[in-house]
Amino acid sequence: MRTIEWDKEKEAVKFIDQTLLPREYKIKECKRVDELIDAIQSLKVRGAPALGVAGAFGVVLACITETTKEAVKTQVARLEKARPTAVNLAYGVNRAFNAAKHGETTAEMKMYALAEANQIAEEDIAVNKKIGEYGSELLDDGDVVLTHCNAGRLACVDWGTALGVIRTAIANGKRIEVISCETRPLNQGSRLTTWELLQDKIPVTLITDSMSATVMRAGKVDKVLVGADRVVKEGVLNKIGTYMHAVVANAHNIPFYVAAPLSSFDIKSSYKEVAIEERSPDELIFLGKEQIAPLDVNVYNPAFDFTPFELIEAVITEKGVVRDVMDFEYKL
Repeated sequence: MRTIEWDKEKEAVKFIDQTLLPREYKIKECKRVDELIDAIQSLKVRGAPALGVAGAFGVVLACITETTKEAVKTQVARLEKARPTAVNLAYGVNRAFNAAKHGETTAEMKMYALAEANQIAEEDIAVNKKIGEYGSELLDDGDVVLTHCNAGRLACVDWGTALGVIRTAIANGKRIEVISCETRPLNQGSRLTTWELLQDKIPVTLITDSMSATVMRAGKVDKVLVGADRVVKEGVLNKIGTYMHAVVANAHNIPFYVAAPLSSFDIKSSYKEVAIEERSPDELIFLGKEQIAPLDVNVYNPAFDFTPFELIEAVITEKGVVRDVMDFEYKL
């Protein structure tokens, strides 16, 4: 199944519960906006492109459960703010809601919103395949690619952005190996990226985040390739730890690439204007149910960091490889 999709018979959003992987593969469903917001905030569904699709389907849920346009609008506003950093969530919500406005009744609004949401989902796969085509040209046969967090099919509807580039390169006959950083504190790299790659029989080695400098200095990495939650005018916001890997890659003359759809671009904004989500201290104090730090310790737990363009070799989009983002013509 796709990471996220609409169940026509149940009138529900279906998705892979990513908090259970890799121990358990389970499909969850949401029939109400409150349920979907909880799924987004608890990271059952995550990844910038997938959040855009989730937001669009959330508008459909609002049209089904609410009886007035104003009530739908209220639910849409809540949904848009469920996670503040990735721009795709607001993109998907606004696109589906703008389509819904063509309806006179909530039933008509649902029809328009669902058509748009399904279109966004289909576009996500096509966009990722194009990113893969452009990005695969940057990888050489025999490359070892280091990646951080999860920018694969689990972060999208299917195929993936950064991992989609690797999948395409392999499909084109190139021999590619991957080094996956664990991505503390929630281990999206160890839990999700390695699971995805093993499913596809793509060679992958897991390391801790703090090992990346050592493996780069040892000459064990040819390229670094990550995704993005938001591309702003000065650089890229992505999972915390991305900046660290970019600095190290730059120090060792290793190309650092970002794969991102144009729906992640917010080029008119500065990174200083973007709210960086800070998550619960429990994510650092506990590992699963096991306490690993004092309960009363002060915790700083931002989910994302900023990487400036001067550390980025290029951004790979569905329109091509961008080396000067400010001069790039794109469609929002």
